Amino acid sequence: MLGRWGIRSSHAYAAGFLAIGATVVKWLLTLTHEPREQADRTGLFIGEWAPTLFALGVALKHEEERR
Repeated sequence: MLGRWGIRSSHAYAAGFLAIGATVVKWLLTLTHEPREQADRTGLFIGEWAPTLFALGVALKHEEERR
């Protein structure tokens, strides 16, 4: 279904790497304004998206190769 919407595996991989980068940036920004425990939780929440996005990239890659 995602492939029919024009989403390619490279888009999912790029989103995964952006999620990793956003995790680091968010952690650094919240580290100065919030208690360390809250900064860690906020950064990890965003970081948990990366494996899902990479898995979607693999699934889309298999779909692209099948066509």
